[in-house]
Amino acid sequence: MANSALGTGGNLMLALKTRMHFHQSRQKVLAENVANSDSPGFRPMDVKAPVISAGNGGVGPVSLARTSDGHMGIGGRSDGFDSARARRFETTPSGNAVNLEDEMMKVAQNQSDYQLAASLYSKGLGLMKIAIGKGR
Repeated sequence: MANSALGTGGNLMLALKTRMHFHQSRQKVLAENVANSDSPGFRPMDVKAPVISAGNGGVGPVSLARTSDGHMGIGGRSDGFDSARARRFETTPSGNAVNLEDEMMKVAQNQSDYQLAASLYSKGLGLMKIAIGKGR
């Protein structure tokens, strides 16, 4: 039983570590977008988040069961539109498509997500140290 608990903890720690690396890479790309906000013809880029599932070292996805097709809101919007990820089509006459307001919002959210992952990672390490008798 202890091995499976440590294995699950190890998978969670690996998933958090992967997530922190993703946020570091994304921060670099977002900073380049902001830095090139006045460069003619520059198109903003973003990094796709890694898929963390039970098969590649993470914990499996969690979802609510839908017991009837008549239940609304359980699976999110059914029309396939995600307003949080709506694309902007703003381009300046010089061909630059960077929207500083959007980029700064992404930077702030990315920083917050990184801090959460780092905090959870730190707490997990503390719990593992307590479990093996070297903590506190």
